[in-house]
Amino acid sequence: MCDVKTGFVQDIIVYTGSTTDIKHYDGLGVSGSVVMTMLAPHLGKGHTLYVDNWYSSPTLFQHLLSNSTGACGTVRSNRKGMPAFGCRKMQRGEVEFQENGQQLAVKWHDKRDVHVLSTVHTATMSATGKVDHLTGERKIKPDCVLDYNLKMGAVDKADMINSFVECTRKTNKWYKKIFFHLIDTAVLNGSIVHRQLTGKVITYQKYRENLMRELLEEHHTPRRPSTGGRPAVDNPLRLTARHFPCKVPQTASQGSRTRRHCKVCLSGARRSKQRKMTKYMCLACDTPLCISPCFEEYHILKHY
Repeated sequence: MCDVKTGFVQDIIVYTGSTTDIKHYDGLGVSGSVVMTMLAPHLGKGHTLYVDNWYSSPTLFQHLLSNSTGACGTVRSNRKGMPAFGCRKMQRGEVEFQENGQQLAVKWHDKRDVHVLSTVHTATMSATGKVDHLTGERKIKPDCVLDYNLKMGAVDKADMINSFVECTRKTNKWYKKIFFHLIDTAVLNGSIVHRQLTGKVITYQKYRENLMRELLEEHHTPRRPSTGGRPAVDNPLRLTARHFPCKVPQTASQGSRTRRHCKVCLSGARRSKQRKMTKYMCLACDTPLCISPCFEEYHILKHY
């Protein structure tokens, strides 16, 4: 269940067959019971629910209406309680409305017949802002269809956004996939809250990168120094926490004369590059550094 304005994922029910954790309501079936279970904390507050045809039914919508909750959604024409529409073949753009004072049922023909049920719309048509390229006439649609197209799809969009960067991998253990899917959903919600609170618009991928970097800086565990070589990439933790110099571990070949190239001297970002050897290093960063001024510069300057 998602908020239609922001896309924030508000609730999830994991389907587990007959043991799915939902409250069963008489006369609503499984699909209606799922809706009522998810909406339980939100009933009576004047919200409007948008659902697809697996959930929609006149019985469910009437139950929601009695709890001060509106509803709109595509619906299967053979749902129990649906009115009978004419049998004639409709032309593209034709529409038929039926209402009982509380619910509106619509049959509209686009490329095919579309049935919509609503308790928050009237039997009116509005312009879409587009023009039919064959006839040159303005396209119009039922208000309930326009509203449904505008506000439905937040769940699909959330799944689509995560599909590009999800951390889930192939596994035979279903609980692993669910765990990582919940992590991805929590991160997506975090990006939405960040955008709403700060007003900053950054890509979802950039938000995930920033989040991972901050988590590393906050909760990292220093690695043991290696016996040789140099770090492959810049350490994102070098500008945080506490750092202390120590001597480079001795090697069997050099003994007490063991030296390594200073990383700051080699970078040459602020001064000319030098291949300067040093016997000191930062233990937490696993980086060889001259004791002065390179050790200080490495830990206080972003571009050293």
